[in-house]
Amino acid sequence: MEVVETIESSFLVNLLYLLGAVAFVWGLRLLSSPDTARKGNTYAAIGMGLAIIGALIEPVQNGGNNNYGWIAGGMIAGALIGFPAAKKIKMTAMPQMVSVFNGLGGACAMVLAIVELFQNQGTTMGLGQAAIVYFTLLIGAVSFTGSLLAFAKLDGRIKDKHVTFKGHSILNNILLLVVIGFMVFLMINGGTQGMIIGFLIVSLIYGFSFVAPIGGADMPVVISLLNSFTGLSAAAAGLIFGNQLMLVGGILVGASGTILTVLMCEAMNRSLFNVLIGGFGGGAVAAASDDGKVAKTANASDVAIQLFYSQSVMFVPGYGLAVAQAQKVVKELDDILEANGVDVKYAIHPVAGRMPGHMNVLLAEADVPYPKLLDLEDANSALPNTDLVVIVGANDVVNPAALDEPGSPIYGMPVLNVWEAKNVVVLKRSMSPGYAGIQNPLFFHDKTKMLFGDAKVSIQALVAEVKNL
Repeated sequence: MEVVETIESSFLVNLLYLLGAVAFVWGLRLLSSPDTARKGNTYAAIGMGLAIIGALIEPVQNGGNNNYGWIAGGMIAGALIGFPAAKKIKMTAMPQMVSVFNGLGGACAMVLAIVELFQNQGTTMGLGQAAIVYFTLLIGAVSFTGSLLAFAKLDGRIKDKHVTFKGHSILNNILLLVVIGFMVFLMINGGTQGMIIGFLIVSLIYGFSFVAPIGGADMPVVISLLNSFTGLSAAAAGLIFGNQLMLVGGILVGASGTILTVLMCEAMNRSLFNVLIGGFGGGAVAAASDDGKVAKTANASDVAIQLFYSQSVMFVPGYGLAVAQAQKVVKELDDILEANGVDVKYAIHPVAGRMPGHMNVLLAEADVPYPKLLDLEDANSALPNTDLVVIVGANDVVNPAALDEPGSPIYGMPVLNVWEAKNVVVLKRSMSPGYAGIQNPLFFHDKTKMLFGDAKVSIQALVAEVKNL
């Protein structure tokens, strides 16, 4: 009878893990489109729920302690902290929250590796097992401190100049060699608790130093890269504990993060190595590329008339849209123009905002239909036939210096060719440079007019003016 119960219990655990894995894969598939992203999140959450149930059953099945009290306590504490934080977080701070969550995921893998190493003190670990455990510890530690620094940079708490210096990449190379050498030594010879803690500290320092020289404008790439690191550490932790679902989930996260990192680098026409050695964005000095020209300004009434009598309008959202929380007002203006027969579209640059998909999330929140969102290539094809482009808080992704100024830090980066449209209006608070810290010649272009002020207030004024026409 006991054998039968064990077999049934094992079958149930494996079934739960299988269903959980299928839910993860299907949820990830649905996350590829804003139209189905909410459903994808739901499926993935169901998969995680099944995984938790399986993990609760498995130790009891194998004759171990269930520790349900500790597990329940951890889940309750996490819910009490996470739910209010997620409810209160502003959309502008979503990249920071993602960085923190990502770092905590790496920290979990790091703690699991430490526990495994401490429990195996005095015993001989196989070389393969030791390599997996120490790799988990290293990648988890790098994800943890790297993500915390990325959070601090995104939140403006730490500036690039405060944590980097000339030749920082050389220091990183030295630290990497030290970390790898230390890890190989411990794998072969084993180590005391003091040595393990020493390796942990060095790994944490390397994670901080690894992200330090990377410029603020490259933070979207860093977030996706650290996300892939967290996935790898989770997969390695799955190997340590023989948990198939942790392995599958980690592989999915690691693979998707890696693919996204590559796509982001391609969108900026830069290699991952170029991003990692750092220096681009945040700490750059604004270039005086206006050649003494003066930007032309406009008022809400002038822009409203242009909008009302245009046949096609394209909005280009940027981080300024997120800061002003203007997405719903833009949608209101969109509806008014559509009712007047104007064709309205949105041009989405892959690295607009502070994280991958930031603008898509903002516009989805405002119920902007997904077919209206054009990617870089489709938007550039449509721009020559567009009557008016309205840039709402975007800067670096519409900078023509990327095409015609070889000395510019962003030279070679694919941008939205908004100057090919018939008219351009830029909504900005001031003439200050963008996140990359360089001036934008577009502001002085013959086709461009500047509408200064808070984006939300400016668009509300445009809505009122258009309604009166």
